[in-house]
Amino acid sequence: MEIPITLLLVALLAFYVAGNLGANDVANAMGTSVGSKAITLKQAIIIAGVLEFTGAVLFGHEVTETLATKVANPNLFAATPQVLVIGMMTVLISCGVWLQIATSRGLPVSSSHAVVGAIAGFSWVALGVNAIDWSSIGLITIGWIFTPVISGAIAALFYSQIKHWILEQPNQISQLKEWIPWLSAVLLGVFGVIVLPSLTQPLTNFFVNQFGVNIPPHDIPIITGAFAAVALTLISWRQLEEAGGRGQGAGGKIPNPQSPAPNPIESIFARFQVLSACFVAFAHGSNDVGNAIAPLAAIVYINQTGQVPSDGITVPLWILVLGGVGIVGGLAVWGEKVIATIGEKIIALQPSSGFCAELATATTILLASRMGLPVSTSHALVGGVVGIGLVQSLNSVKFQTLQGIATAWLVTVPVSAVLSAAIFSIARIFSF
Repeated sequence: MEIPITLLLVALLAFYVAGNLGANDVANAMGTSVGSKAITLKQAIIIAGVLEFTGAVLFGHEVTETLATKVANPNLFAATPQVLVIGMMTVLISCGVWLQIATSRGLPVSSSHAVVGAIAGFSWVALGVNAIDWSSIGLITIGWIFTPVISGAIAALFYSQIKHWILEQPNQISQLKEWIPWLSAVLLGVFGVIVLPSLTQPLTNFFVNQFGVNIPPHDIPIITGAFAAVALTLISWRQLEEAGGRGQGAGGKIPNPQSPAPNPIESIFARFQVLSACFVAFAHGSNDVGNAIAPLAAIVYINQTGQVPSDGITVPLWILVLGGVGIVGGLAVWGEKVIATIGEKIIALQPSSGFCAELATATTILLASRMGLPVSTSHALVGGVVGIGLVQSLNSVKFQTLQGIATAWLVTVPVSAVLSAAIFSIARIFSF
């Protein structure tokens, strides 16, 4: 088989995996917002599409490099790079098939689990147990274990404070007015501290190159985040005053079942929830796109250099774009089932609780993404939602749904490993 045909086939497989990843994992970004009626399904698809693509193209290279070079021990494939090529193709097939099965059943599973399990499966068959970089597997596994715990703890902390200081107070609107600046600062701070330095780096370079002004690296991100927090505060204050002026009552306690946000308090939180969902979508695009395109990046490197990637690779822009487009397409075509599971079938969500769950998820996943650690967005979001439910009431958590999700999580690694090992064994017979 000629190299261009091989690359075309692998690119199509990567696109297939990215599509299934979008259908399954992107629900983690927008499921709570749709479930709480803060936005419609159509709006969620449009918003997530733009931000997932942007996150994938701008930040997807870090996790992609980790997966392409760290899970399977590359030194053991140095003499037989084509074995690694075949293996990476089996990884794409295995992950795509498993994600499609899970999505068809509405189960949010971890694409990170699937990729790592598939890489380990073919590596074991190809060269034995020593072909797996167990230290990297261990590090990633630690991330899987602690992700839902940390995200759940953060979400519970946020929500318990909002519940105590705002939702349970006799004059909710007055309390919310005092809290809006702090909520804005937390929301923009989480996003700004982690992401804005990279987004504003071109502006910093412009000042240095054009004017010789050496601006400290964090000054522009801090200023940008501060202006954004002030703007969000002023806009929210005005919205709250307008809602109060329409006769909603001092406590904002008159519900309207036909309204997406039942009172002005939840209306404000709906705005914050949509913003937090945007951050989760951006985080997901930057982190999880690597699960679809890392095998493709490794194969492109091997075909260009004839060598196995070891210390790190440069991911071509077209590969990042391919992954981003695949994610968006999969979300639009197949994403509705998993969105329903996340948004409606774990706990009943309001914008206030959904905001806390998504902010906790964004915090957890963006930190992981900046460290190049491929953790699970599914784990973070589900952990966050359960954390909210435990603060509300133990009875509010639908444990039957969680049981199905947990089972899918547990079997993802062994199923993808077995699939990959079987497909690799068959492919190797016809290739040699």
